[in-house]
Amino acid sequence: MRLFAIAVGFNFCALLSGCAGYKAGLVLEPVGPPIIHSDLEGTNGTLVVYSAFDVHPNFTSTDNNRRRHTDYKIFAHDGRLLHVVHNDARTILESPIEVELPAGDYRISARANRFGPVAVPVIIFPHRTTTIHLEGGSTPDDPSMAQTNAVRLPDGQFVGWRAQSEEVRP
Repeated sequence: MRLFAIAVGFNFCALLSGCAGYKAGLVLEPVGPPIIHSDLEGTNGTLVVYSAFDVHPNFTSTDNNRRRHTDYKIFAHDGRLLHVVHNDARTILESPIEVELPAGDYRISARANRFGPVAVPVIIFPHRTTTIHLEGGSTPDDPSMAQTNAVRLPDGQFVGWRAQSEEVRP
């Protein structure tokens, strides 16, 4: 009986320690760029996050009618905060910011339309763009890959392409 109590206590502590770390509503599968092989040199790639649109108007701006994507955070693989991204390219097309990052593993914390805060593991490859769609209504470019290679929110909304495990990470 004592062994049972110790096992239950250990599992309870493990459960609590899992809750004490990074907090986000929903955690998704790692997202990476579509499969393309490149012979270019260098180590940086690009991250584009279409986070949920900000529902609050910006009355200090001259372009009040333009929607902007909500800000998000980029964390290193070890959990350190690297960047807080003001996700507004200030174009009429409501584009998000393109962020250049060294190749590697990251985690973003952003708002998803209808889901609130989400955590998305992201893999950046040299000379490639990893795009995350959290604004709602996005569909993959290649329907044949949509079922097997897509990362989706619980309602089926397309988020991005699943990071390929057969690719060598930088």
